[in-house]
Order: sequence, then C-alpha cells, then structure tokens
Amino acid sequence: MTGLRILVGVKRVIDSAVKVRVNSAQTGVETANVKHSMNPFDEIAVEEALRLREKHGQEAVPEIVALSCGPAKAQETLRTALAMGADRAIHVKTDDALEPLSVAKLFSKVVANEKPNLVILGKQAIDDDANQTGQMLAGLLGWPQATFASKVEVNDGKLQVVREVDGGLETVSAALPAVVTTDLRLNEPRYASLPNIMKAKKKPFQTVTPADLGVEIRARLQTIEVVEPPKRQGGRLVASVDELLDKLRNEAKVL
Repeated sequence: MTGLRILVGVKRVIDSAVKVRVNSAQTGVETANVKHSMNPFDEIAVEEALRLREKHGQEAVPEIVALSCGPAKAQETLRTALAMGADRAIHVKTDDALEPLSVAKLFSKVVANEKPNLVILGKQAIDDDANQTGQMLAGLLGWPQATFASKVEVNDGKLQVVREVDGGLETVSAALPAVVTTDLRLNEPRYASLPNIMKAKKKPFQTVTPADLGVEIRARLQTIEVVEPPKRQGGRLVASVDELLDKLRNEAKVL
C-alpha cells in the first residue's frame, strides 16, 4: 500500500466531563466560561489515522491532515490533533454554529482541493448528536461509506471495516477513496506528550473561510426552545401487584 493520504475531521465541543446547563435565553446550552475539548469520537478518528501510519509506515501513509470548521477557538482543537501526530491542519473559520449539511459541503470542497483517499470522522459530535456529517459527505462526494467502525483495515487499495450494528457486528469492504466514521470501541486515543505539543506549534496551519471554498453557509433549521429535562420524581412503595397495576394505569397512564 502506498500513498494513503488521510483527512481527519475534528470538532471543538463542551468537554464530556462538564455538566451542561441551558442558557438563560433557552436558545441552547451555556458555553461561556465552560471547558471545551476535542469531540471524543474525533479523538478516536485521529488515533485511527495514526495507527494506520504506524502499521503500514510513513511511505504508505505520507500525510495526515486535520480539518475543523468553527470559530477561532477551534484552532486549539486542531493544535491538539497536531500534537497527537497529524502533519498539518486546516481551519475553516466561521462565526456561527454549523449544521451538518454545511459542514459536509465545506469538507467536500477541502477534499476536492487536498485529494485525500480516506476521510475519517467521528460518528457524531456529543454536542448535537446529529450523526449526519459523514453520511452527507459520502453522498456529496459519491464515495462509499463505512459508518460506526469498530475495526478498520486498509490493504491494496481496499478498505475493510467491522461495523457495530443493532444485531451485533457487520463486516463491509469498499474500494478507496472512502469515508469512515468511528465508533467508541475502535481504539483508545493517545495523550499528546509535552515534546509533541511543542512541535505542534511549528507544524503547517492554514486558515480559510467558507467564501474561499465557494460555499454559502445558511441555516436551514431553527431552534424554538431548549429546556432541561424534568427532574426525576422519587419512587413509591406499593403493597401488591394489583396496587402497582392500578397506579400505572390510573396515575402514570402508561397502561
């Protein structure tokens, strides 16, 4: 295998350890003064690209490019990907939050410019849980896709992926170029070492805008209201099965 160029998508999200709260305007969650980090599924995507290089060698995987779309602070996430081992980074700078279709369109333009033969994305971002970008990107490119990957192998221009599905595991194969989205059990992402964090500051970093790529960004969805889920009520003891059924039928209205 030679010349496998990999593009990896990364997104800046609220850290998974943070308890999110709805903002006062009820238009979304509070993001001010809240810790952000790389989307966990995207960390897995970066790690898988690095493992493919380690398995097949530098000559076989000559370049790994990290791509992120978002505000200026998304550069921090790209620096993390560079510190993990990506070779260079591309930041598509936008002021507003992007819907999956807009992200897919931006990615497709970068793919056209960079000409990778494998794109690896996290299966979803933990902020919106849309699980759409990878599939939309494959559709726009006309490439095969292998989603929810728990194992990835590339040999002789062929991609083989073990997918996690409701009924168990499914193995699919496809010719490159292709799009892969990563699931939780694919790998365990590495931590960036201090020397690699320092080296990341000197790696190539490109910033472009949607206009540079010829993509018009417009919102197609409107958030009407965001509210917190109702607080869980305390449990109640019942003396018999008949009493339980009565309360489920007449109070909870679930029967």
